[in-house]
Amino acid sequence: MGDRKNTVQHAALPFRMTETGPQILLVTSRETRRWIIPKGWSKKNVEPHEMAAIEAFEEAGVRGKVKKKAVGEYRYDKRLDDGSTITCDVSVFPLEVSTELPDWPERTQRDRRWFPPAEAAMVISEPGLVDIFQKLAVKWED
Repeated sequence: MGDRKNTVQHAALPFRMTETGPQILLVTSRETRRWIIPKGWSKKNVEPHEMAAIEAFEEAGVRGKVKKKAVGEYRYDKRLDDGSTITCDVSVFPLEVSTELPDWPERTQRDRRWFPPAEAAMVISEPGLVDIFQKLAVKWED
């Protein structure tokens, strides 16, 4: 499908600090139920980090402080409704979760779960994200 020029997405990397260390919040994709991070298409007049925060609310039901600087980027193949795939470039913005809502827009379509970074890196399906998680895990250990 070559008619979608916009193949840029912005993702939130929701995290929290706990007594046992940092945790990353993952959500399931709607179709294949794989573990992913909340992400969405870039939009005109919406800053990339703000878009990431909006997606974190819609897909995972969390709010918090989002960083303006991306911690990394990765590329993945997105399956479209018509069965075709396109390659997307995703910028990842850390979002320190302050509020976890019991109800949110996509609650009936997704599951959410907290993972330690090493475990998140094992269950996530996009290889580029594994690298980002591992880098963060090392940073958090310092």
